[in-house]
Amino acid sequence: MKIFKKNENIPDIRVADDLGEIDELHRAVQAAGMPPDVLKSVSKEIERIAKMGTGSAEYTIGINYIDYLTSLPWNRSSEDRLDLKAAKTILDLEHYGLEDLKRRILEHLAVRILHATRRPKMLVVDDEKVTRMNLEHVLGKEGYDVFSAKNGAEALDLLARQKFDVILTDLMMDKVDGMTLLSEAKQGHPDTEVIIITGYATVPTAVEAMKKGSYQFLAKPLKLDDIRGTVKKALARNQDKLKAAGPVLCFVGPPGTGKTSLGMSIAHSLQRKFVRISLAGMKDEAQLRGHRRSYVGALPGRIIQELRRCETNNPVFMLDELDKIGQEFKGDPAAALLEILDPQQNAYFMDHYLDAPFDLSMIMFIATANHLDSIPAPLLDRLEILWLSGYTEEEKIQIAFNHMIPKELNASGLGDQSILFDAQAVRSIIRNYTREAGLRNLQRQMASLCRKIALNRLDENLHPSVSEIRETDVENYLGPPQFFFEVAQAKDRVGVA
Repeated sequence: MKIFKKNENIPDIRVADDLGEIDELHRAVQAAGMPPDVLKSVSKEIERIAKMGTGSAEYTIGINYIDYLTSLPWNRSSEDRLDLKAAKTILDLEHYGLEDLKRRILEHLAVRILHATRRPKMLVVDDEKVTRMNLEHVLGKEGYDVFSAKNGAEALDLLARQKFDVILTDLMMDKVDGMTLLSEAKQGHPDTEVIIITGYATVPTAVEAMKKGSYQFLAKPLKLDDIRGTVKKALARNQDKLKAAGPVLCFVGPPGTGKTSLGMSIAHSLQRKFVRISLAGMKDEAQLRGHRRSYVGALPGRIIQELRRCETNNPVFMLDELDKIGQEFKGDPAAALLEILDPQQNAYFMDHYLDAPFDLSMIMFIATANHLDSIPAPLLDRLEILWLSGYTEEEKIQIAFNHMIPKELNASGLGDQSILFDAQAVRSIIRNYTREAGLRNLQRQMASLCRKIALNRLDENLHPSVSEIRETDVENYLGPPQFFFEVAQAKDRVGVA
């Protein structure tokens, strides 16, 4: 009995460790920046885990689930470089030609830049000049575009000419009071938030204002922090409508035309992280939506996994090989893409493993395909098709001199050597050794040629080193021509097709 009594006061170290782990989970969840509804659900899950035994499999699964949720970039975004000239310079440096396509990409970026740099418009209505000027000063320092009116009639004239995001109006004014202004504003622009300010606040008046659609009812004297906080919350209510949810671009063209590199250039110009997943051969919907936690070895889908790896919620996300997506009894991945690529739905994307909505509306999705025949019509309806038909011979020559030759010389260890390529030699390679819309075979031939030059440099006893590649040298390095460049005859002949 004495032994038992002595041990009664000894703390259970394992229980203390478990409580410390639960407290650590609570702190991690609070610091993760989750939306309120997700935070509430996760807090309940932690309380459920705290009641389990640490030896149970369910406890380990629950801990891993909470750890995964806290590691997601719920509110971590990279800052965009909103510079259209820089974007144009990057596109021109990294891609020759494709002028129509680059112009459409710049239009897409311009719309996003205008949305991102837009200043919310405020209308301050008060017949007291001091109050009106104070509100103008406070809101102007917050970066808002502020307009003012000294009475309700003047405010109605301004409303007839333009739309405002938030209206701050006094309640008691001559002729047109705050209630009338509230009704007129909501009738013409239902999305406009109206904040009523008054020194004669009563409960019936506040109830009436809320029924008519007022966002908030503030009593004078006003506190600056209350004004700032209320206006920010009012703007956040319509934040989803202010987001630049433009169309999803889909680059369609033959292999090797630069579809993936265009997406990388867009990410480079915006200074966003670039994520690419290949949809080729994907047959299971769970690869995009994830598996439910009841499955053994359950994991989130590829979308959530890649967001966790890049640690931001606004990367440039490329869905490559969209036309090669598969389908079987486990589900159609194209059906999951309908939600992922729809701006009206992806703000509340539900991954089966997370079992909580995740906002994908900040992501810039780009798709690629070689043809459109195998893409389902509902999915095609969510895409804006941009065609890459291929490159002309002159464009290939410019790309070879500006990009391929310097790259392959460096890759072959010849970057510091003064080796020149004759234009006719490059034209001969294009005509006689490649026949494609893209550039991959041309790049292979250039790489092969540079490797042979490197071999000759180290073996000068057998082959004299050269400093210029002419048309006559091409066949010595690359062998007999693989294709023949012919011109259609000027007139038809009998028996000749």
